[in-house]
Amino acid sequence: MTDTIEIVAEHRERIGKSSRILALEGKLPAVVYGTAIESQAIEVDRHIFEQIVKHGSVSSTLFKLAIDGGKPLNVMVKEMKHDPLKGTIEHVDFWAINMRETVATTVPVTFVGDSVGEKEGGVVIHEMREIHIEALPTDLPESIEVDVSDLEIGQAFHVASLVAPKGVTILDDPEAIVCAVTAPTKAVEDEEAAEAEAAEPMLVGEDTEGTEDEA
Repeated sequence: MTDTIEIVAEHRERIGKSSRILALEGKLPAVVYGTAIESQAIEVDRHIFEQIVKHGSVSSTLFKLAIDGGKPLNVMVKEMKHDPLKGTIEHVDFWAINMRETVATTVPVTFVGDSVGEKEGGVVIHEMREIHIEALPTDLPESIEVDVSDLEIGQAFHVASLVAPKGVTILDDPEAIVCAVTAPTKAVEDEEAAEAEAAEPMLVGEDTEGTEDEA
């Protein structure tokens, strides 16, 4: 089960393009909404929230959000908007949830083990980095683990083979490939051979243009 993190917020008076101004104040603009509450514009401490994001997956993290010192709301992160150039967080949508109702979200895939195929020269291709799941908020896992140890070259691990924790339903297509081990392509092999050949030193007197006609 994922941990619950307490976070404080304040009502936000600035509406619209306020990210830059709030950033100078160390604040991050956000909004909280849900079926049982009215949408509210809020702001949270930017540094604290960025540290939370840095150390875990927020898509399945439960928050106790206290606004202006009021009774905490049970919320999850519904969406985060990032600066397209800097990659920094510009805005956060918090979703107020009912702890007795299931929620649908995504959790990261954690790959463990060294596959047999990779040890034989194969290449592991990660097709999915996140899994769509549904569960009660208290049953949400931090991640779904995939053990690739037994995968040989030419084999794939499908969604149907995932082991969901108790109380968790996986929503992705059972036939979807999570990861696979493939043989190195001929193009890669040719490229490696060309690089090796280019790295060989030229012998003294060797003519790369061809032999000139004798006089």
